Amino acid sequence: MNIGILGGSFNPVHIGHMMVASYLRQFCGFDEVWLMLSPLNPLKVNSSELIPDVIRLKMLDIAIAGSEGIQVCDIELSMPRPSYTINTLRYLAKRYPRHTFKLIIGSDNWKIFSQWRDSEAILSEFGVVIYPRPGYPLGNIYDDNVDVVNAPSADISSTFIRKAIARGKNMNYFLPEGVFNFINNNNLYGTKA
Repeated sequence: MNIGILGGSFNPVHIGHMMVASYLRQFCGFDEVWLMLSPLNPLKVNSSELIPDVIRLKMLDIAIAGSEGIQVCDIELSMPRPSYTINTLRYLAKRYPRHTFKLIIGSDNWKIFSQWRDSEAILSEFGVVIYPRPGYPLGNIYDDNVDVVNAPSADISSTFIRKAIARGKNMNYFLPEGVFNFINNNNLYGTKA
């Protein structure tokens, strides 16, 4: 199977994440897209707003309920921290030798991709699919292992969601079905109920 790996903190998962995953799964030749929960992004080591892994994992499980071809991948939760994408991809390739894996990132991450550990190895061993993020235009990319897709995008971020929830705003339409209720029921992100 051809698997796309869309990693992130998912703090929280929102409709933008799900739109990209669904689009890539349906229109870009992936058999499945795995939402890979990152416990600690090495480039965001001091994130004080990161809620516990198990809670973000639960929100991902709620988000994919009923989805076809979109799965949650929690493999990084059991790996050494900080987690480096190259190690994760190599582990997945070894664990699932019948699958091929390709990394999915936004154009915002492409701008800093050279800062990722072994970024050249990620490109040569697995390849990268880049989707647009508002405010991060892509120039011409000439690399056989990089595909640029014109996936629909939403100008939305987990930071925006967290701040809005802390201010008592209703984010139900910005989150996958059931996730906002879970946030409210568990008083996450400074929920004002």
